[in-house]
Amino acid sequence: MIKSKNKLAFLLLATFLLAAAAPGQAAVLPPPQPKQGPGGADYGYGRVIKTAHGQGEQAYYIFEPDEPKPQSAPLIVFLHGWGGTNPDYYSSWIEHLVKKGKIVIFPVYQSWGGLLSSSKYTLNCLQAIRAAIELLQSSKEHVKPNLEQLAIVGHSVGGILALNISAKAQTLGLPVPKAIMSVQPKRVLMLPVEDLSTIPTSTLLLVVAGDQDSLSADESVSIFQRLSHIPAENKDFVTLVSDDYGAPPLIADHFAPTGNPSGSRLMLGLSRARTDALDYYGIWKLFDALTDAAFWGQNRNWALGNTALQRYMGKWSNGRPVKELLITDHPRPRSRSRNGLLRFIPRLGSRERQSAGSESQDGS
Repeated sequence: MIKSKNKLAFLLLATFLLAAAAPGQAAVLPPPQPKQGPGGADYGYGRVIKTAHGQGEQAYYIFEPDEPKPQSAPLIVFLHGWGGTNPDYYSSWIEHLVKKGKIVIFPVYQSWGGLLSSSKYTLNCLQAIRAAIELLQSSKEHVKPNLEQLAIVGHSVGGILALNISAKAQTLGLPVPKAIMSVQPKRVLMLPVEDLSTIPTSTLLLVVAGDQDSLSADESVSIFQRLSHIPAENKDFVTLVSDDYGAPPLIADHFAPTGNPSGSRLMLGLSRARTDALDYYGIWKLFDALTDAAFWGQNRNWALGNTALQRYMGKWSNGRPVKELLITDHPRPRSRSRNGLLRFIPRLGSRERQSAGSESQDGS
């Protein structure tokens, strides 16, 4: 009994001392946006012009750089997830792309009355893209698109549509994307996956998953496996890794790509809303570098090849590195962890093993 009382007194004292020390301790914060480079804040344009066009499921938005207004700019097709027809869901990322000097086309492709008409999603996107390109080319009010510098990025259902559109572009007389990034691709009922073997082998491609994403589960793996005709040097399978070392934590769930500057919650409260290092050092960095490589032959080692730059996720405010991205060319389906969440089991090939053994992370 005496020993139990002594143990209790010790625990109470330890709790008191920890609580007393906590106010004086600096909070460990996630890394801010880097000042420059892929994912960085070195913006060449100070304003984003947003216009809405079309009607219903063929409606689309155009976002253009301004201050100063360029004569022409690369073109990005940005495809939202299921139900994410309001571009505000992704406004932080879209604003980043445009201030970096790109035109963004955002097809709506759904209406709230036709959310289940998924068999039409690919066609709706193609029609909106064609209309947007024609408008940009014909109107003096708009920045002219450089159709030799076209890339497509999509999230969730949009990740499937990005691949479908790329597969059908050439046969339909549309410009062929130089780069594709499919983020957490997720099929829905009646949405077919096109013959992806028609995507040119020269395309630079990333499939991105999240380690806490229980919605897309194994789908991103199966999609990557359908792209076996693209050479390994031109593609990677990337997993965003959650890290709760500091506060707020970095959670790589299905809504990691969403976010807006106001921080307001969207998508019926399911959106992560906050923009953080998973964006700056993860999704934004990867797509910036992928397009740099495809358009200008620059920054390829930030996007492809399992390099230290590609994996690097910044540092917490006390200098501790954030958990790195996982890169592989041979992803395997997920297994269930102890907490019931699904996790990827990366399978390292010779390239991954060599890279892991020969490269170290900055500051690690």
